[in-house]
Order: sequence, then C-alpha cells, then structure tokens
Amino acid sequence: MQLTEHTDSAGETEACGARLARALCADPSLPPFVALYGDLGVGKTAFVRGFVSVVSPQARVRSPTFSLVNEYPAVPRPVFHFDMYRIADEDDLASIGFDDYLARPGICLVEWSENIPDALPGDYLRVRIEKDDPTRPDSRRISIDRIGGEP
Repeated sequence: MQLTEHTDSAGETEACGARLARALCADPSLPPFVALYGDLGVGKTAFVRGFVSVVSPQARVRSPTFSLVNEYPAVPRPVFHFDMYRIADEDDLASIGFDDYLARPGICLVEWSENIPDALPGDYLRVRIEKDDPTRPDSRRISIDRIGGEP
C-alpha cells in the first residue's frame, strides 16, 4: 500500500483517516499498526478521529497527550490510540504497557512514532502528515506507505 493525498481542511484529513480505516478493515493482510508522523498541530488527531469514526462511530476521540493511550471499543477489534510525545525511553513504554497492547487483538494508532523507532513492529503502516503550503494554513500532504511485510 502506498498513496499520497492532499487535504485542505481538518474534515478532509478526517476523511483520509476514514478511508484508511475502511481499507484496513477490508484487507486482513494489512498490518493493524499505524505509525503517525508529523509536527505539532499538523492534524494527526484529526486523522485518527476519521479513522475511529469508521470502526467505533460512537467514540469521542480526544488526544491522549496526558493519558498516553485511549482505548475505543470496536467490533471486531478495539482501537488503541497512543501519543508518544512525552515518551523518553523504554521504561516509559513499559510503564504504559505498550507491549501488552501490541499483544492484544486490536488496531494501534500511534502519534509521534518518531519518538519510539526501536519499538515499532516489523510490519506497519506509516502515515506522514505535512503542511505543504505556507500561504494556506490548512493545506496538508498525507503520505501512507507500508513498512516491512508484503508490499
């Protein structure tokens, strides 16, 4: 899987997240781990909000900046939404039970994945969100590609 989209609003960024959720739910060969990359305020949580709207429509998505992880019940599997902004080392990861979440049958969405490069699984979907036009503050380029595993 490899694609690049352009969005011009938070709503369009959410719609991109929703499309990825539908693709992941329809294709069991895709890894259930989504690593999100991007600067502060670029739209990572908006992307997650769109994703979760597909698999857990009743959920109210909020950034897990202080709780570090939010769990959204969903069928057939829950969504674990992590914010690794404040994670400094492996001890921090262990303290939130990161490996325990990975062992559970769920979908992991991880903001600030650049802070945990050694903890990422061997097969995951990488989502990069970047501001792409300084004259249009809501303009974003969203790149999605699969790292490891089957192309």
